[in-house]
Amino acid sequence: MSIPMAGSTRFPVGVDAALRAAGWQPGRWDIRQAESWADGLRAYASPGGHRHAVSPAAVEAWAEFGGLTIPAASGPGRQIAPTTVVIDPMRGLHLARTLADLGRALETDISPLGEEPSSGALLAIDAEGRVYTVDHTGDWYAGPDIDRALATLVGGIQQVRLSVN
Repeated sequence: MSIPMAGSTRFPVGVDAALRAAGWQPGRWDIRQAESWADGLRAYASPGGHRHAVSPAAVEAWAEFGGLTIPAASGPGRQIAPTTVVIDPMRGLHLARTLADLGRALETDISPLGEEPSSGALLAIDAEGRVYTVDHTGDWYAGPDIDRALATLVGGIQQVRLSVN
């Protein structure tokens, strides 16, 4: 089954509409805000001394989508209910240890990306640009890059649960 794509955009129609409703447009780039978030995250240390990783992939995602509250795509979702997504890495400021633990398990650096406000799930991005969610039920893989992760979350596609083998 193919996902209907909007005209010349890189997102499925409903996700593209949700992104544009949130204020995104092709070419959006706020590197000043992204660098401010990077500085704030690097400066933070948890009471246990855990620090945030900040990767170029994270900074790029923040620059393009940071500050947006992306509404769930209209309709029932492809597999599950679509969710609203907030791209704001400071939502994960106090979860440096959680992200460090996930990064160790996945053998990569993990940076905060934002949140699903309805569930409280933290969104995170690794050094390769892969996106994850972390919630009270476990850790989930949302997509191999920010584009597909947004299509998954906003479009109501079931994420893949990470498991320990």
